[in-house]
Amino acid sequence: MSLLVVGLSHRSAPVSVLERAALHADAQVKLLQDTVAAEPATEAAVLATCNRIELYADVDKFHAGVAELSTLLAQHSGVGLDELTPYLYVHYEDRAVHHLFSVACGLDSMVVGEGQILGQIKDSLAKAQDLHTAGRLLNDLFQQALRVGKRAHSETGIDRAGQSLVTFGLEQLAVGGSVEDWARGKTAVVIGAGSMSSLAAATLARAGVGEVVVANRTADRAERLAEILNDAGDLDVVARAVPMDAVPGELTRADVVVSCTGATGLVLSAEAVGAAVAGRVPDAGAGPGWESPARAGGVPSRFGSGAAQAARLPADQEGEENCPLDLPSLSATAGFSVLGEAAVAGMGAAELEQHAAWVDNAPRPQTSSPVADDADAIVALAALASLGVRIPERRKPEAVVEAPRPAPVLFLLDLAMPRDIDAAVHRQAGVRLVDIESLADASADAPMAADVDQVRRIVADEVAAFGAALRAAHITPTVVALRTMAADVVASEIARLEGRLPGLDDKHRAEITQTVKRVVDKLLHAPTVRVKQLAAEPGGAGYADALRTLFDLDQEAVAAVSRAERADDESENSKNRGPA
Repeated sequence: MSLLVVGLSHRSAPVSVLERAALHADAQVKLLQDTVAAEPATEAAVLATCNRIELYADVDKFHAGVAELSTLLAQHSGVGLDELTPYLYVHYEDRAVHHLFSVACGLDSMVVGEGQILGQIKDSLAKAQDLHTAGRLLNDLFQQALRVGKRAHSETGIDRAGQSLVTFGLEQLAVGGSVEDWARGKTAVVIGAGSMSSLAAATLARAGVGEVVVANRTADRAERLAEILNDAGDLDVVARAVPMDAVPGELTRADVVVSCTGATGLVLSAEAVGAAVAGRVPDAGAGPGWESPARAGGVPSRFGSGAAQAARLPADQEGEENCPLDLPSLSATAGFSVLGEAAVAGMGAAELEQHAAWVDNAPRPQTSSPVADDADAIVALAALASLGVRIPERRKPEAVVEAPRPAPVLFLLDLAMPRDIDAAVHRQAGVRLVDIESLADASADAPMAADVDQVRRIVADEVAAFGAALRAAHITPTVVALRTMAADVVASEIARLEGRLPGLDDKHRAEITQTVKRVVDKLLHAPTVRVKQLAAEPGGAGYADALRTLFDLDQEAVAAVSRAERADDESENSKNRGPA
């Protein structure tokens, strides 16, 4: 059997795809059950976080395993396989181990070095154990990943390479300033009471907010989180719990909102946020629908404004009959230059040629506008259109001098996947929204700490050690079967000796028995130790087969040892299993 992982993350897929593919708790359970029911897999575990969805399995066939796991991910995520496939990655055997260990150390996180992933890995293992989908391989793998992650955080400064997603998000809201200075005295609303929301509430409290309001669909959990915050002796904060339907009213007096729920739909709409800031936004010429040119996809035009375009043409040329454009109607239209690309969008070849001729013959205004360049561009477009190609409609928005955007009065941090807060909130005045997508953009160029190299070396060493132990464990049932067979041979020969020497006393019988056992042990010691060493090396899997062949071991006897070991492992794991 071999380890296989198929998944997608913020590194392989856009946030929009991750958002649609997110697995809620029931879908994860069904995915695990269906995976172990499929033919290629005997074990399965799901690691599903806000920025990754990964399915781990122990499979007996690589290609069949990849096909089956990919299909199951598509089925349970609700994203079609054809659409999902380009974003999937596959890791196998040692590469799969390396991947999980890197994830556990925070090397693959959106914010490098964040430690929350360790809790998520622990939860994934607990869920697989509870559903009995994790066998010996995945139990060993995930438990070792947790140890590697803890080692990385204790032996290196990987924590300095990045922070938790919550801390990073709050830093983005503070726009590079001190989170403590920005948060001091503010009123915060935390929507959700899970691990991420609890971390956000605690982080805000430590940063100095004056009040934390917790809203959750399950009132008991919200009240418990508020109680913990109030009882913390080192936190000077007032916390209270409210029902979810009280959130709109709380927003009207909130300064900060952090949302991280498992809801499949939006928790906060753009309309609800707009209503919450109505009357709180200074009149700076930007209404609720204000949208910056950059966010709207705008690109400053090199052609200037509509008024400037009119100034480029002499008044007696505005009605020039050779120009195929209706100049008077366009002269006041922002986004057009009668000499440039926007004017000719959608024209056919004949019209383009006519317009190019008009540009060539038009009197040159006293302006720095690159008219000659415009004419050349139009001629080139005319040549393209003469081939039967119609120029697509494409107009460049003009650079418009906007009134300054009002300072935010409401800061929103959306850590949910799929998103809790409508992305349209980005365009609203008086609001600053940071979500998973903007966090991914902000963290893309984050500097890597020198400690990252040390963590990578730890991961490489641990992967080698895990692989060696796994390969050595693979031959253990064969070695046990060999020694069991040798013990049976000794017992058989001693019994035959007693039949031939019935008068043998107990003292001599015991001495003979011990001598024979010592001889057998010494003969088997060197080959069994050596075969374990060889099996632990890469490519050593074949030594188990060689040992079975050389000593003519019964395959069923080897299999019986393996089954007994798995039963012991499951019993031990059941005893040690903690709450999810």
